[in-house]
Amino acid sequence: MKNSEDKTKFFPEGIIDYFKKRFGDKIIDSRIEKRKIGVKKNEQKMIWFRVERDIFKDAVRHLINLQFPHLSVVSGNDIGENIELIYHFTINYGEHLKEIPVNISVYLPKNDLTIPSICDIIPGALVTEREKQEMFGIKVEGIPDSRRMFLPVDFPENVYPWRKDEKGIPEKMIKKLYEVK
Repeated sequence: MKNSEDKTKFFPEGIIDYFKKRFGDKIIDSRIEKRKIGVKKNEQKMIWFRVERDIFKDAVRHLINLQFPHLSVVSGNDIGENIELIYHFTINYGEHLKEIPVNISVYLPKNDLTIPSICDIIPGALVTEREKQEMFGIKVEGIPDSRRMFLPVDFPENVYPWRKDEKGIPEKMIKKLYEVK
């Protein structure tokens, strides 16, 4: 760190300010959630951002400029007209009681399910990005390997198991174990 002002970046409030100064109203929502962790019930603060898609990759780079984060996974939700992707990062990873989870979410409209890959800056994102392509039908632009990884090769095209709309698993493919004798 260059000066004492940089130290504020490593507090959740400072991290939010760091992002807001750079992206302004492109940060759609930001908040800090507190929770108790461990046997001693220590407080952990977790940061949540929702960003516009056009600044998503720059936001990840901005986080890396602060400190190279640990990417746990990308989760997703079918929320009607959009698919929400949440990239779950941690800064200060592995430092007891100093870890800060930073979650960056982005909405993708179902009529344009594209997002840039972050594999060029965080190579470990490959597996979780491939999973989102298969399960939600998202096109991850620039992904170095887009082959199927989780669904069998004979699984129908344009059917995405985690979707809740007509692109989800058709009723005829669902095995209802309670009906089987």
